[in-house]
Amino acid sequence: MNAETAIPPMMSDALVILGAVGIVIPLFARFKITPIIGFILVGVVVGPFGLGRATSEYEWLTWFTITDPERLEPFAELGIVLLLFAIGLELSYKRLWQLRRLVFGLGSLELLVGGSLIAIFLSILGQYWTGALALGLALAMSSTAVVLPISGTRTPVGRAALSMLLFEGIALVPIIFLLGTLAPHAAADGFEGMVDTLWKGAVVIVLMLAAGPFVLPRLFAQAARTKSPEIFLAASLLVVIGASLATSMVGLSMIVGALLAGLMIAETDYSPEVANILEPFRGFALGIFLLTVGMTINVYSIFENIGAIAIAVVCLLTLMALITTTLLYLMGARRSTAVETGILMASPSEDTLIIISAASAALLIQPGTAQFWQIVTAIGLTVTPLLAHIGRIIGRRIEPIPELPAEDMDKPRVIIVGAGRVGQLIARMLEAHDKPYIAIDSNADLIANAKREGIRAAFGDASRADALDKLGIENALALVLTMDEPVLAQRLVAKLRKTYPDLLIVARARDSSHAAELYRAGASHAVPETLESSLQLSEAVLIDIGVAMGPVIASIHEKRDEFREQIELEGALAYKPKLRTSTSER
Repeated sequence: MNAETAIPPMMSDALVILGAVGIVIPLFARFKITPIIGFILVGVVVGPFGLGRATSEYEWLTWFTITDPERLEPFAELGIVLLLFAIGLELSYKRLWQLRRLVFGLGSLELLVGGSLIAIFLSILGQYWTGALALGLALAMSSTAVVLPISGTRTPVGRAALSMLLFEGIALVPIIFLLGTLAPHAAADGFEGMVDTLWKGAVVIVLMLAAGPFVLPRLFAQAARTKSPEIFLAASLLVVIGASLATSMVGLSMIVGALLAGLMIAETDYSPEVANILEPFRGFALGIFLLTVGMTINVYSIFENIGAIAIAVVCLLTLMALITTTLLYLMGARRSTAVETGILMASPSEDTLIIISAASAALLIQPGTAQFWQIVTAIGLTVTPLLAHIGRIIGRRIEPIPELPAEDMDKPRVIIVGAGRVGQLIARMLEAHDKPYIAIDSNADLIANAKREGIRAAFGDASRADALDKLGIENALALVLTMDEPVLAQRLVAKLRKTYPDLLIVARARDSSHAAELYRAGASHAVPETLESSLQLSEAVLIDIGVAMGPVIASIHEKRDEFREQIELEGALAYKPKLRTSTSER
């Protein structure tokens, strides 16, 4: 009995994957090497072009290698689906609408300009124009799976990257159909097929958006009543995979459905729990995807064509970095943001591999050409973390941020989450009363502006526990949440209250309903901005049109008390919130 019959392939693959996750990747982390590179390098070693080549001679290697990467493709696709779903959970319809200019402006220009220039260059080198166009569009794309975990979605770099990646995700389907119409053997139904897919996709998306607000809250409420994590997990996976399959069945990409599912759940009260319960699966499946990327790298082909591959990688990365940087700068981005984003987005994408395969199948490019650019793509994906590091270094040197005098880090202080207008005003008020503070924000531009104004601020993502730990959250006088991100604020309050039960948490709320959610999550105080601004406007109008101040103040107190009761009821609180704006209100 040989090794192939003795060992089920799935079990052998599982052993390799678990070994990579549990043993190899922690070693990379110990030496401060990003897991992204770790997974790709492990894929190179254990793949069919690494140790997998020797399994016929040494059968025991089947325990430590994966000879058929196609068996892992469903898990890799699931990783990308869960990644896009997690991105959707961090967004909102409002925020997505705010990004429309970047998505359809910057995103389209980046793809079209980059794709056209690469196509022209390849045509000059002798590639027929149809194949050059296919390769140009493919190589102009950037990796959602690798870029967004590095950049996040809340920094200027992250928002710009997300916008371009969203457009690329939308454009993937039309590009695939375009390649079909350009194929030498293509029939006239290529364009008709694209139109058919687009209108069916539009119908499915509209139906999902219409049904989501009614179906999802009831589905998750029913799952939550069971108090079973397994059932809640099943409901979450049902929504994600169901939405992905719905868009896939009509010809759209699965990631479109995953993103929509995340957006819809983000509008419900259950988004924090859904995000937490799916987080381990997302990371694991994403690791599998990166392993499959590494397995496509033929080390022997690289050595045989090392000169041509190196030139191709350098030229591609340089060209795309220059294009993206220039476009961002022309659209008003800061120099540091433009440079950092441009360098980060220079590498090709997992979608590049899909388009190249489609172009090869359509006979637009030769198999050897396809293999060459697949290797270039895999190398580009591997060096993306390095590009991100280089981008940050160059960005900081181009536009340095002033440093404030050092302070006593052990001294308890107020931590302000958000360095926008509200956060800066709170910082000024604390300064006026000699109270120590520090503001934290994931927007590098806001941090830079705050520091230029003399405000003590630090760059970081408050949703990560280690970021707040470094600022002394354990001994903080108070934590003030000022960001206008309802879902994130609620999630952060619940997380902090669980970890620090005695911490004073004061949160900015959008309205009374959001205030109720924050109180329910564990906020000490939640201040509804719409309520307070409305009451102050009412006070100014009533007094200026001749109403006596006494009755006005009394009516404001009465109205505020009504909202106290409303928040108490909506938040299922055992006490009435204070909702005070001055020390005169007891």
